[in-house]
Amino acid sequence: MSYRPFLETLIKAVVEHPDQIQIEEESDHGTRTFFVHCNPDDVGKVIGKSGRVVSAIRCVVSAVAAKSREKAYVKIVTE
Repeated sequence: MSYRPFLETLIKAVVEHPDQIQIEEESDHGTRTFFVHCNPDDVGKVIGKSGRVVSAIRCVVSAVAAKSREKAYVKIVTE
């Protein structure tokens, strides 16, 4: 099961440019890593003050993955 649509919905709710969200997914032995690319103006909104927003997103995605006995990591790509 992919958590990509769920993660995409969470992030699109936070940003101003939801059409520019791109998520890459890597899967390896029960571990999924999501690389989130977004508009440079939205990076601060996704990360949040002191990283609180991205921490909450990571927590929720990890909880959903744990139901399937998997691990999921979310990484915000800044360029």
